[in-house]
Amino acid sequence: MEPFRNEPYSDFSTPEPRASYLEALETVGTKLGGHVPLIIDGKPVATDDRITSIDPAQPHVIVGTTGSASAAEAQLAIDAASRAFRDWSHRPATERAEYVHRIGDLMAERKFELAAWMTLEAGKNWVESEADVAEAIDFCRFYAHEAVRLSEPLPVVPYPGETNESFLIPMGVGVVIPPWNFPLAILVGMTAGPVAAGNTVVLKPASNTPVLGAHFMDIVSEAGLPEGVINYLPGPGSEIGDFLVDHPETRFVNFTGSKEVGLRIAARAGVVHPGQRWLKRAFLEMGGKDALIVDETADLDLAADAIIKSAYGYQGQKCSACSRAIVVDAVHDAVLERVTSRAAQLELGPGAENKPVGPVISDDQHQSILGEIARGKDEAELVLGGSPVDRDGGYYIQPTVFAGVLPEHRLAQHEIFGPVLSFTRAGDFDAALEIANGTEYGLTGGLISSDRDRIERAKREFHVGNLYINRKITGALVGVQPFGGFKMSGSNAKAGGPDYLRLFMEMKTVAEYVT
Repeated sequence: MEPFRNEPYSDFSTPEPRASYLEALETVGTKLGGHVPLIIDGKPVATDDRITSIDPAQPHVIVGTTGSASAAEAQLAIDAASRAFRDWSHRPATERAEYVHRIGDLMAERKFELAAWMTLEAGKNWVESEADVAEAIDFCRFYAHEAVRLSEPLPVVPYPGETNESFLIPMGVGVVIPPWNFPLAILVGMTAGPVAAGNTVVLKPASNTPVLGAHFMDIVSEAGLPEGVINYLPGPGSEIGDFLVDHPETRFVNFTGSKEVGLRIAARAGVVHPGQRWLKRAFLEMGGKDALIVDETADLDLAADAIIKSAYGYQGQKCSACSRAIVVDAVHDAVLERVTSRAAQLELGPGAENKPVGPVISDDQHQSILGEIARGKDEAELVLGGSPVDRDGGYYIQPTVFAGVLPEHRLAQHEIFGPVLSFTRAGDFDAALEIANGTEYGLTGGLISSDRDRIERAKREFHVGNLYINRKITGALVGVQPFGGFKMSGSNAKAGGPDYLRLFMEMKTVAEYVT
């Protein structure tokens, strides 16, 4: 395997990458509307029910359909993963790593094709789509190297008359439940990590973006991964989610999504069911209400740009997105003016046209965000946007800014997951820090400041898993910024970090008496 390095991004202002992306969009456009069955034990499994995936920029366009599993197929998937574990768990770490690394290499070979599928299924523009695919590639390559590293014996203290060793072993069958907002990066990372560590999984992709999961499975097959190691099981959470979480053969659940669903999984995973011989592990990433603090020493143009990129990248549909700008009184109005001016200039349009702001993912999400905006008007002043935009029936919402938001307002506490930004005025840096920490979440945060003492204080006192200084608060890189939050943001699994694979392994110690 080549030494790990992050997959580079393209400059779409130059002719060659631009032409390649347009060609990929054209090619993918000819393949829309196909059907993909479930994949269990490496084989297609037909179902009567289907999930239909649409283009959120043009909801009348069907991207594709997939099978929709019931509890019967979920049982087949668990059985297949259990059988596959017996062989996969005993393969050398170097062999497992080579498979996982190859999956990343194959994705790199068709990066623009995968990104084009994402543009059409998830509504991401070119930059966001390519970054998503690049992160998926990085996860495969990084976790391949980590699997080899963690296969080495762990250090122990020598003891006379005995040979002692400790080492890590895989756990068993896991359930992977990724979100729709990073339909390749998070799906791949949550799957590749446990698999590289020697586990087998049942992968239940998000129902809004199951087609990208199917293309991942095509690459898994091409890479030659043994049958049953990854089983592809789209289906309604109400029917198969609880079944998979509750199943006595499930050793761990790897989940990213809403707090409400995450807490439900945590509660159910703590129950020991008949036939279950272990305590399940549940790893949960559950969102955020992320803040960017700006003080009076800040470069205000840098602050405005960081807020815009963090708040409106992928329409604010990131758990790391900036939904709160907390600005000290001395520069509040100046920052607000800069941000609203820049936000008003953001173009709306389909991801296929590479517009800065595209559609939100679905009609349900569209209505939910508009409902939160309507409610927000009773709390604070709407200074920009707040309305839907009619274009080809797509789920567009104007970049939205509220001012005069108080720390206790719903706008400052509830995760909206859309292009909605709240401005809160703070008397000074101390007050800003207190406000920033004053939610149940603790995922990402940022500080724009030139005051070294305040920067150091933020490192100590800003209680988030990922803190960014004088830059945007989105875009964590695998291996560079391990990602995961505190409090109700989840279990701080730190995806893309040196401890991630360790979560899916357990330590065994062997002591041998020496005669």
